[in-house]
Amino acid sequence: MKPTGEALPAQFHKTLIAIAACAAVASCAPEAIDPTNPWAPGVDHRAEAEDGLEVGHRLMAANEYELALEAFTRAALDHGMTGEVLSSLGTANLGLGRLGQAEILLRRATETEPDWPEAMNNLGVVLMEQGKYAEAEQVLRRAFAMDNGESAPIRENLRLALANLENSAITTGQNQEYELVQRGRGNILIRQTP
Repeated sequence: MKPTGEALPAQFHKTLIAIAACAAVASCAPEAIDPTNPWAPGVDHRAEAEDGLEVGHRLMAANEYELALEAFTRAALDHGMTGEVLSSLGTANLGLGRLGQAEILLRRATETEPDWPEAMNNLGVVLMEQGKYAEAEQVLRRAFAMDNGESAPIRENLRLALANLENSAITTGQNQEYELVQRGRGNILIRQTP
């Protein structure tokens, strides 16, 4: 690498800080260090791996959609293509802006588990993102009915769909926020890009 006389990029400094922090944390675990072994500790292959769905949901909450997609794909190997796996894959694709793939996966999730309001909500969000307000309104009405109106994110998304349906010309350029809902987890906020 040729010296340019310029300061190192901020990302490089962040990486160095992260490495130093990891080293500091690792040094705090006395059972991990064996003074007679000069090599780094190995991986316990007999240990139980964390569930891919759980890992994926944590990554979604951290807005790490690409990593979440990989975790959900691994979960599909363990669980099969269940409604939850399909919905999770669709939600991760939505976070990445892959609306077509998200719609296909979320439609499959709602076909697999037709009484699951969270998957219906997320499908409604994808439809709104694509400007399909009439269909989104119908899907969100079903989610709202299945949920007995108890979920605030579903209620808010239905309100947005109705507003968009009534006056789509005015709301087209506005920056709106939709909420995705996960089964047994927190909500994920998705911002609509102009």
